[in-house]
Amino acid sequence: QVQLVESGGGLVQAGGSLRLSCAASRSIFSGNAMGWYRQAPGRQRELVARINFGGGIINYVDSVKGRFLISRDNAKNTVYLQMNSLKPEDTAVYYCNSYPLRGTYWGQGTQVTVSS
Repeated sequence: QVQLVESGGGLVQAGGSLRLSCAASRSIFSGNAMGWYRQAPGRQRELVARINFGGGIINYVDSVKGRFLISRDNAKNTVYLQMNSLKPEDTAVYYCNSYPLRGTYWGQGTQVTVSS
């Protein structure tokens, strides 16, 4: 069964930090690169960060470089996103999924709201 369960979002002031977690089913996680995506109101979903299965290849969108850190625990089928120095423009629903996408399934996401 395909499953993606994101958690860790919340309301934080600008400059604060949050750590997101995503527990994935083995069918999505095992052997695949994983990514964190986000969708802000009125905007398209975008890829924020991605990490290959071995963890040695990591990429970030320019707007989060130096502030966000993606990691994964392959023993737990879990991917993380440490978000530091948060800005109001980081406000969005955050999702994890494989990279590239391998289907149309998405989890419920986790809301991140950054107040100024």
